[in-house]
Amino acid sequence: LSSPSGLTHESHKKDVEQVYLRCSEGAIEWMYPTGALIVNLRPNTSPASYKHLTVCIKPFKDSAGANIYLEKTGELKLLVRDGDRSPSKVYCFGYDQGGLFIEATPQQDISRKITGFQYELMSKGIASDLHTVSAPCRPCSDTEVLLAVCTSDFVIRGSIQDVTNKAEEQESIIHVGVNKLYRQKSKVFQLTGESGNWRGQIKTLLECGVKPGDGDFLFTGRMHFGEARLGCAPRFKDFQRMYKEAKDKGLNPCEIGPD
Repeated sequence: LSSPSGLTHESHKKDVEQVYLRCSEGAIEWMYPTGALIVNLRPNTSPASYKHLTVCIKPFKDSAGANIYLEKTGELKLLVRDGDRSPSKVYCFGYDQGGLFIEATPQQDISRKITGFQYELMSKGIASDLHTVSAPCRPCSDTEVLLAVCTSDFVIRGSIQDVTNKAEEQESIIHVGVNKLYRQKSKVFQLTGESGNWRGQIKTLLECGVKPGDGDFLFTGRMHFGEARLGCAPRFKDFQRMYKEAKDKGLNPCEIGPD
């Protein structure tokens, strides 16, 4: 977490301060913004790989006091307007499209303002999985499912216990009961209660119309800003079929116990 403060150069309201970030994910919190802030993302990877990176930012819910721009060679493109209260909205761009330029807006009382956002750096392939524009709710093909099993941040066998729809955020929260945990990158799915059952939550788009139902599914997906986002989720019996067919032909990209 980087936390610069505008009060350090209150007498020079046109100052431009620079911040250098080397982590692949984190947060910026600019307290009492005045002047401007240039955010330089310098991940600890080879510069040759920069062109394959996507940057995503997610403003804090109460972020205020500055406009956030994408800047390249002196040209500014507005990303987030001061006061935009779009909940949970994520803004993504290619690393090579420019850097972040945050400019404070005129305020009567800057002490009441804090501009902030989370950020993530990821490969362009992963980013396109998270933000599929063309058909985000379409079923995955057999090949996509088998690849998702190998590359996802979480892979579980489970059932849909309940679904909570958040109209304002245009998202649905799937409450999942876990029957088998194959992999998880973060501790999203945990043991709960005295019964010792594993449970967790997965988010997806509201437009996908997920509803509670019988039967087991294979849930796969990625972690995004600390939340589990749904990827491919075939019925478990369909996954068993496609896994066996691929294994018999020697075409399964990785080994995982389907039972």
